[in-house]
Amino acid sequence: MGDKAATSELEQPDPGHRVEEDLREPEALAGLPDGQIKSPIILSFVLDRANLISLLGLASGVLAIFLALRGNFPAAIIALLWAVLMDWFDGLVARRSPGRSEAHKLVGARMDSLVDLVTSGVGPAILLLSVGNFNPWFYPGALALIMAGVLRLAYFDAFGVDENGTYAGITMDNSPLTVSGVFLLQGFLSQNAFAAVLYGTIVVLACLHVAPFRTSKVGIGGYYVVTAYVVILTAIYSYILWTG
Repeated sequence: MGDKAATSELEQPDPGHRVEEDLREPEALAGLPDGQIKSPIILSFVLDRANLISLLGLASGVLAIFLALRGNFPAAIIALLWAVLMDWFDGLVARRSPGRSEAHKLVGARMDSLVDLVTSGVGPAILLLSVGNFNPWFYPGALALIMAGVLRLAYFDAFGVDENGTYAGITMDNSPLTVSGVFLLQGFLSQNAFAAVLYGTIVVLACLHVAPFRTSKVGIGGYYVVTAYVVILTAIYSYILWTG
């Protein structure tokens, strides 16, 4: 991932504490008389365009995990990159969807955090374990990234972006984007050396996700940069697959 559509980690439009926002969650079900409030049907949220993009990103992230477990790293990286790209654009689509209900916004926000954990936390962690041939020594690094993701996303859901438009640490989508670049070194290093570099990168990213420094939100230019990065690396890894 990722604050998206009024609630996600890359572009939260309304700065302020998420704790206060959570107190207003019953508004998502407002409009019905007391005693007649009914929860929406779960599958109704799939029809929302932004939520559908989030689910497509999840599918791509799970595909990346599957490919990583099979040792097909170039294909896994491609799937992970597109999962991140969909994580970026679901919020853009949500903000440009007029008349989106409070319920869809609320569920979309919760869904976004869960998808971020899978694609930007579990995905890179599985890549690390696979590169390390599931040696027990690689477990702490994988666990560190996933735990950092849980802490970071839970913290963001509670506190969000502050009044200055900044958030703590770096967003979770930085992990798959960075790991995708690091994998370009695989063909130039020995297996052990590359595994060590990847391990170190994962640990550093885990620390940065929960670091106390503040980071400013990215502007619209960030979408162009990330899109170009994903397209270029997709072309490179597709060539590696084609020639490998």
